[in-house]
Amino acid sequence: MSLPQRPRAVVTGAGGGLGRALCLELARRRARVIAADIDLDAAEITAAAVRDAGGEARSVACDVAQEAQVEALAEHAAQAFGGTDLIVNNAGVAVAGPMAEIPSADWAWIMGINLWGVIYGCRAFIPRFKAQGHGAILNVASAAGLLCTPEMAPYNVTKAGVVALSETLCSELKPARIGVTVLCPTFFQTNIIQATRSRNANHQHVAEKLMARAKIQAPEVARVALASVDAGELYSLPHADGAWAWRIKRMSPERFYQKLVPRYFKRTMER
Repeated sequence: MSLPQRPRAVVTGAGGGLGRALCLELARRRARVIAADIDLDAAEITAAAVRDAGGEARSVACDVAQEAQVEALAEHAAQAFGGTDLIVNNAGVAVAGPMAEIPSADWAWIMGINLWGVIYGCRAFIPRFKAQGHGAILNVASAAGLLCTPEMAPYNVTKAGVVALSETLCSELKPARIGVTVLCPTFFQTNIIQATRSRNANHQHVAEKLMARAKIQAPEVARVALASVDAGELYSLPHADGAWAWRIKRMSPERFYQKLVPRYFKRTMER
């Protein structure tokens, strides 16, 4: 089900990176956007950019790890625009390092934002979508949720959870005319490096290099994601490397994890 003209959208993690790119792509459709972020100043910069690009926008401070704040966000959208056509659960952080060395506090931190934040977003908006008879959910996961590379256990677990939630909701919500899409990109330049807790200094260096050399960056990822929402697609994989790796994994999962992934991880870290 395609988004309506001038859609009413709520985007979390809208203060920069992919969140801002999604807001600007929505502005191309003259959308009415709630730009939500834990950093209100950053959210307002995005909202101003949306207005400059021809859309309508408001900024809201929201910590997605707090259910009451996400519920208040949904109510704010209802008051501002009379409802919501699209919720983009985008806010995310990262934790990296050998699994056994990662403190429980870091696990709790990333679970609260990456997984519970998406759960809260879906719980807040689904009843409203059902009441109005339509709606769309775009959950931002990652290729990490499909491929699960080493030394990224907390990130992999949360993103795999987002994929599983989206798959469940896809069939559950179809009779209610609510579309569900899960976005699974690989590397592109975003602000997640600044929101990463790592036990290995080399992780950040490697990630920055992979992000910089990506052929598809945030604006293109946003465009692909919204096109997938319009097409009613469950999975949105904007990067060819992620799409191919996912196909290979499904053909031979044990070989993928026992041989290919360790070899790729070692070679990447050595570079």
